[in-house]
Amino acid sequence: MRDLRESLFDQDRMLLVPGRMLLEDGSVVGMGALVENGRFTDVATVADLSARHPDLMAIEMPNYLMMPGFIDSHTHLTQSLGKSLVFGEPSEIFRRIWVPLEGSLDQRMVYLSSKLSALESLRGGFTCAVDAGTRSAGHLDALTTAARETGMRSVIGLICNDLGGAADVPPPNTIIARAEAHLAKYVEDPLVHPSLAISIPEVASDGMLTRVSHMASEAGVIFQTHVNEHLVAVERSLVATGRRPLEHLAHVDALGPHVLIAHSTLVTPAELNMLRDTGTAVAYNPVASVWKGNAIAPALQMAALGIRFGLGTDGTRADGFRLMDAAETLQRAGFGLASGDSSCGGGWLWLDAATRMAADVSGLGAVTGRIAKGFAADFLLVDLNRPEFTPSHDLTWELVRYGNRDQIDGVFTNGKLRLWQGWPVDWDARALLAEIRETTEAAVAAAPITRVHPTADLHRARTLA
Repeated sequence: MRDLRESLFDQDRMLLVPGRMLLEDGSVVGMGALVENGRFTDVATVADLSARHPDLMAIEMPNYLMMPGFIDSHTHLTQSLGKSLVFGEPSEIFRRIWVPLEGSLDQRMVYLSSKLSALESLRGGFTCAVDAGTRSAGHLDALTTAARETGMRSVIGLICNDLGGAADVPPPNTIIARAEAHLAKYVEDPLVHPSLAISIPEVASDGMLTRVSHMASEAGVIFQTHVNEHLVAVERSLVATGRRPLEHLAHVDALGPHVLIAHSTLVTPAELNMLRDTGTAVAYNPVASVWKGNAIAPALQMAALGIRFGLGTDGTRADGFRLMDAAETLQRAGFGLASGDSSCGGGWLWLDAATRMAADVSGLGAVTGRIAKGFAADFLLVDLNRPEFTPSHDLTWELVRYGNRDQIDGVFTNGKLRLWQGWPVDWDARALLAEIRETTEAAVAAAPITRVHPTADLHRARTLA
């Protein structure tokens, strides 16, 4: 038998027969999938597939789980060059670190940062990521080029702030013209999907919030914004408008099924009802809550109320398995322990929230997130011949609690093998890393970043002194 990687590389038509396949109701044996021209064109039992496609030699992978790729419903592709600068910092880091850093990046640095982020995402099993919009000035093409070159499916937000919060804040008519062009540019793109974004409600006028949200709805794409993430943001909105951020979005008619709210950690019962009644979706970012947040989004309560949500990294760490673990762990620590809930989602909720539910909130529910006929062939091959999965009694729970990115051998998007055992198959990732190591220090040093704490080693030295 040919080497498995060779059998999977650069094939337009493949009949795949894994040991197990993750479908909507759980993992099953005896199933296979036909991949043609970037899509699943037939998903059935191995016997039925062999009968329907006798001309094809099946690629048998008995030790692998074939599962949908993870979808990061909220990230920042142009923050990877400074990702560890925020460790140990107080919560509202976007004003002191991210806006200054992103605003200072030139086109090449935006490209490098985005490509590094996309590489990290693919290594972590994310076949799709939703970028909330770069705050750099005029370099969006560099971001989309980098993501496309890696093969990662991406939803790219265009920042439409008209009151600040970005390096470039043009007049309102220019913002609208740019938004229209952005929506039109990627209509036929197989991997890039457009989106409109406003960083936080406080950096846009009421008219801009309403108009941009409605533009996204009419175009059939998502509108993104960060809401109710930190105490200071809630207070700032109360002072400016007399309403909390989520309440204000409802007041200006900017909520709806096309809206993806990042965080929603500080939500009142009335605001949960707003999310439910408007169909607005939430990106639940558990690692961000641990690293820099003020609260945990009540994801279990959202699930019980029928509020749509998916998992997101917020640019923290790109490992889909560890993200699911964090999602369940925070619900258990924040809510389950006090109520005696020993299940906290039963494992399956977090697997769904990282795949098909995340696809839904990202505006791609009919495109990706499932292994099903007609869907894009965005999937992972997870090696089950590992100690963590031996013996296996409940694979769904095992994926949530024992899974890790080093167990992922194959990462596919649009039917093409992109990574094998953590490294790209058709471009030089090590050359990218070398260039980033050579150039990042100067780029970060030039940005007007303000940190509250020094690095860990310097902090330790000062503490001991």
